[in-house]
Amino acid sequence: MGSGPIDVPALGLADRRILVVEDDDTVREIVATYLDAAGYIVDQATDGFAALDSLRTRMPDLIVMDRMLPGIDGAEVCRRIRLEGDVPIILLTALGSEDDRIGGLEAGADDYVTKPFSPRELVLRVTSVLRRSIAEFAPEAPFELGPFHLEPSARVIERSGEPLSLSAREFDLFSFLLKHPQRAFTREELLSAVWGWEIGDLSTVTVTMRRLREKVETDPTAPRVLQTVWGVGYRLSVEE
Repeated sequence: MGSGPIDVPALGLADRRILVVEDDDTVREIVATYLDAAGYIVDQATDGFAALDSLRTRMPDLIVMDRMLPGIDGAEVCRRIRLEGDVPIILLTALGSEDDRIGGLEAGADDYVTKPFSPRELVLRVTSVLRRSIAEFAPEAPFELGPFHLEPSARVIERSGEPLSLSAREFDLFSFLLKHPQRAFTREELLSAVWGWEIGDLSTVTVTMRRLREKVETDPTAPRVLQTVWGVGYRLSVEE
């Protein structure tokens, strides 16, 4: 995974707190070293129970967590965290294990990096997720479409006055589609626009859309807002 830390600027996100949850001491220390070199404050935990205990003491700005942990696995930790909040989560998953990736996304992870991985890539992925979730850029004006009200700076989307409980990636995907109603996007286009990936597993989009529909649609099995365009991808349709 590399011979030494690479100083990757955190792009205005220095001093954000990252919790690294990994039972392999070598991997955990390498990840922590690279994140520290990039200017982040790093806390560490060796298993899922220790991670949950750490969250009760101090909530981080982002969590990097192994999918396979002793005692309680990363997917279950994701589910428990999602019951309490929307802190961004990046899972470290086994290379080639589609079940690990999809299971983690369905549990509420925002992103994943496959093992073996480049520590530099992981730091860049952490920075990318934080940039989207913390809204460090110039604030955008509130936006309304049909029953939905988007507050970009607060990262809140309301439906008929009630806030939706969305993870970081669910918010990114829904807000992007709200800004482009009635336009059909391929999964490749959404992966690039929302995740910032030019190459990646398209099931990431599929799973995130499934989770989003469960929170937006009256009947997720017959979506009327987040529609499937067969042979193309997805389209947002809202009656104004």
